[in-house]
Amino acid sequence: MLDRIAHLLTRKPKLVALIAAALLIPSAMGYLGTRVNYDILTYLPQDLESSQGERLLEEPFHMAATSMLIVEGMPAAYTNDLINAIKDVPGVSNAVWLSNAVGIQIPIDFIPAGPREMFYAGEATMMIIQYEKSGADQETMEAIDAIRAICNEKCFLAGFSVVIKDTKDLVDRELPVYVGLAVALSLAAMSITMESVVLPFVFLASIGMAIVYNFGTNIFLGEISYITQAIAAVLQLGVTMDYSIFLYHRYKEEQSRWDDKRDAMAKAIAAAFTSLSGSSLTTIAGFLALCFMRLTLGRDIGIVMAKGVVLGVATVVLVLPALLLLFDKHIEKHKHKSLLPDFTKLNRRVIRRRKWMMALFLLLFLPAVYAQSHTGVYYKLDEALPQDMASIVANNKLKDEFDMAGSHFILLRDDIPATDMNRLEASIREIDGISSVLSYHTMLGSGIPDFFIPEEVRNMLKQGGLQLLMVNSEYATASDQVSTQLKDLNSLVKSYDPGALITGEAALTDDLITTSAVDFQVTNYISIGAILLIVAWVFRSLSMPVVLVAAIELAIFINQGVPYFTGTAIPFVSPTIIGCVQLGATVDYAILLATRFREELQSGKSAAEAIEIAATASDGSIITSSLVMFCATLGVGLISEIEIISSICVMLARGALISAVMSMFLMPSILCVCEPLINKTSLHWRRPKAETIQLPSGTP
Repeated sequence: MLDRIAHLLTRKPKLVALIAAALLIPSAMGYLGTRVNYDILTYLPQDLESSQGERLLEEPFHMAATSMLIVEGMPAAYTNDLINAIKDVPGVSNAVWLSNAVGIQIPIDFIPAGPREMFYAGEATMMIIQYEKSGADQETMEAIDAIRAICNEKCFLAGFSVVIKDTKDLVDRELPVYVGLAVALSLAAMSITMESVVLPFVFLASIGMAIVYNFGTNIFLGEISYITQAIAAVLQLGVTMDYSIFLYHRYKEEQSRWDDKRDAMAKAIAAAFTSLSGSSLTTIAGFLALCFMRLTLGRDIGIVMAKGVVLGVATVVLVLPALLLLFDKHIEKHKHKSLLPDFTKLNRRVIRRRKWMMALFLLLFLPAVYAQSHTGVYYKLDEALPQDMASIVANNKLKDEFDMAGSHFILLRDDIPATDMNRLEASIREIDGISSVLSYHTMLGSGIPDFFIPEEVRNMLKQGGLQLLMVNSEYATASDQVSTQLKDLNSLVKSYDPGALITGEAALTDDLITTSAVDFQVTNYISIGAILLIVAWVFRSLSMPVVLVAAIELAIFINQGVPYFTGTAIPFVSPTIIGCVQLGATVDYAILLATRFREELQSGKSAAEAIEIAATASDGSIITSSLVMFCATLGVGLISEIEIISSICVMLARGALISAVMSMFLMPSILCVCEPLINKTSLHWRRPKAETIQLPSGTP
């Protein structure tokens, strides 16, 4: 069946290319129709109390997103006109300014101390703006744009919703640059390592189609995260280029056996499908391991990238052959000598010192594991953004001028007696780091009659049998102090209402820290276990998967440990993604070497001879693959101003090189030294090739 399909594909290359091009149209429509989520905190498990509180803020309080507007040095009349204009902005559910609520004719000094200290700081005043939809919703982002448009240069819009908006704008500006730079650098890498000027363009055309197909089919997911959107294209380019290289090499090999190049391609397709379906399993397993994260951002990245690998293999098998046949004359016409050096002598020297190299491999684990486990990680999301962004500047003003590094939103029953509320609010103020408390009760406690409180203020603080307390903190989100503060606050409010919920950026981030710590361990174990099973199946061996995975795990430990030696902290999500992706994407380097090593052993060569030939034959493919991965991700890592994206891409680029060095210089010695053990724990390890069951091989 596969041979028949391959035959049909090679007889109608123009038709195949035309169909592939036509499929780009619905794929582009699907891409445009896929929503992008810029709020990482929405990926937290929905059973967490902080997530439940967020849903209550959205309904019935219509406070799914809240921002604070600081107005400096402007008269009360201006601020009053401004807040009235903001209330008319589509997407804004409410806007509250204290003087507007009690009457701008009342002098500031006459306003009670508690509310005054919260809303006024020197010549600056603050208003609270609520939105109908969540911070990541397009309607909220448009409302933020509209608010900024009616404010002057002395107004500063702060809050997590505004940070999300600025993040979106930054990603939208940078994304075309990411892709363009990845393509340019990948072309440069392939021009050095390949023997044709035209061939890299053909490969990129095929992979480009696969990327568009992948992004188009994301519409079935409904939405993807901005992190996925930013890295998926360059990552898919990096990890699937191997498959194109393998098909082309097999096609050139088959050309010497067939008079008709179409027959040679048909044979190459059949061989490529068998090999790629086996070797791509490790990459797919690495990505799918991310789906087991409780933080569903992992599932988002995992599904999109696993789907990208499947579509990449499908495009290589179904579309690339047609492109290679159509451009075959141009590929041959513009051939040049490869610029890759010959590693034969270097490999021979390395293998002669295989026992020393094996000792080095074992010794490297000690500093690598230590550094990896002591690398600093941060969870404060705005630390990953440029500090000159308008929202970050405004947040810093909020912290410096109003002692509001963060805000906690407490939801509890509205039938708690006034005396209990007095004690609760007094106790909250005594908790270390609490700067102010705003509630319906404090408004009444300030001497204002119940009927005098405007409906907009009442609706903000009381809805559906619940009341809302806005508690402002001097402590920064994701700090140890705010974590302790939240624990004290939670214990206190639950003593008055066991069903009380605390939410807000700080509470959500605190849960993010706890969730991510577990996710990192779970995904690592799952990815390692899955790839061990796949490699065991490929080689029919008990020891080979341990040897190969141990080598790549060392490369991962070294990669993750580099920030420890440079004294830098990395975003929380980077180690989890790198642990799975680097293992799945680069273990193929080791599989390629081990597969060729086995073939040479089966032809009757000694272990030293076999590994020398295998290493020399594999080096070119490993260098090409790792360089493309390096170039596709490095450019993004260097230019992105969003550190989450930059960190992931820099670590992926660095990891590709470290894994390549591991596979080229340490892996040969490890395989040679361990060969007797591998022989005893593997089926058909040294049997002649003709007697051995053909197994899927690794990707060159």
